[in-house]
Amino acid sequence: MKKFGAVLLLSVLVLVLSSSFLESAMAGSSLCDSKCSARCSKASMQDRCLKYCGICCGMCHCVPSGTYGNKHECPCYGDLKNSKGKPKCP
Repeated sequence: MKKFGAVLLLSVLVLVLSSSFLESAMAGSSLCDSKCSARCSKASMQDRCLKYCGICCGMCHCVPSGTYGNKHECPCYGDLKNSKGKPKCP
């Protein structure tokens, strides 16, 4: 009976921790979505811009202001490179 109680307590703990982690991940996603929408608003290929901006925002947790440049505001965002050595983030 003690093992059952311990397993139940552990299960509840895991459920609480995973739900709080999921909430924070979802909040970060909506933040990235709104910042990337602003960043890519003038891009000629918006779908591609939004895709890569979302990847970069997820990794760096920030997006530079404006629609172009300002990468000094988020050094991680500006430092990411693709396989060819060119900037990955729009």
